[in-house]
Amino acid sequence: MPEQDYLPPRPPAGSYAPGPYGPQDEDPPPWANLSPVRPAGPGGRGEPAGRGGRALRAAARRRRRWIVTLAGLAVAVGAVTAVLLLIGRPAPAPVVPGALITTFQPGELQQVPNACDSVPAATVQQYLPGKATVTSPLPVDGSAESACDWTINQAPVYRLLELNLLAYAPSGLASGNGSATFAAIDAYAAALQYLRNPPRDSPDPRATVTTISGFGNQAFSAVQVFRVGGAVTDVTTVVVRYHNAVVTVTLNGLQHSNRGDYGPVSTSQLLAAAMAFARAAEATLH
Repeated sequence: MPEQDYLPPRPPAGSYAPGPYGPQDEDPPPWANLSPVRPAGPGGRGEPAGRGGRALRAAARRRRRWIVTLAGLAVAVGAVTAVLLLIGRPAPAPVVPGALITTFQPGELQQVPNACDSVPAATVQQYLPGKATVTSPLPVDGSAESACDWTINQAPVYRLLELNLLAYAPSGLASGNGSATFAAIDAYAAALQYLRNPPRDSPDPRATVTTISGFGNQAFSAVQVFRVGGAVTDVTTVVVRYHNAVVTVTLNGLQHSNRGDYGPVSTSQLLAAAMAFARAAEATLH
């Protein structure tokens, strides 16, 4: 059996997770009992296509689901409760010190912009030169979540950039007063913890994490290198929180394929691209 290229696995939606996945896998809803993380690979013409490419994409998709799901699981129940409570309440209820917050507060977002439209075409062309294939995964949380994938598969270049925007709702499971912002803070912390210390049963390596100042309310970048079956994939992730919304960008670059048709990859360029997409997306939340 011929060797196949491998792209890192990724987390479920609604939690935090970077990485590439294949379109044939359905993303479970954030309220499903899933565990979080990921990276993935290509699936067009060239070597990454075929079973190897599907495996790469599947890995990436699982990883994104991890980060978004890990975070999403913590607020799923609260999200449903918040929606019910918000019906017929045009304004937030007064906040009682020490009481659990069950409504959105001033400044918190109840929906996010379309992820594919949040990044200017000039930015896409600058950091993903060539003809990118753009796909928009089906949302699992209505207007509160939006995702978009850009893929370049033109040897020797393979890139998979995944952008996810998710606005959290108040949750009785969240820390602090249970507000939507605290739910997002928990999701952000879960993503950070996962990348720094993946579970023992996870195929993901520990990431090199850097805190980013002056970007949203909280932000960090992470770099991982996946080595599987002779293939090497570099993955950069940028996560930024703005109030109760979390923006996650994951960029996979195929550094070396089993047949040697792809690569090399510049980690600094991957990180610059992920940062540019994250800044563009975060700006649409203001």
